[in-house]
Amino acid sequence: MCRPMPDRCEIEGQEILEKEVKEFGSGGAHVYAPVAWEGATVKLVRVSEPNPDDED
Repeated sequence: MCRPMPDRCEIEGQEILEKEVKEFGSGGAHVYAPVAWEGATVKLVRVSEPNPDDED
């Protein structure tokens, strides 16, 4: 299987966190951010392929 090269993005910001997306409800997913970030604009960048075998 031939996979495309990952995109390279340059983003200016204040802080970086690396977190895992967790299943939420019956068809969605969430990433939790620090309470101190409430009201701030954030950007999410997927850096790996989803692993459907993970059951955490």
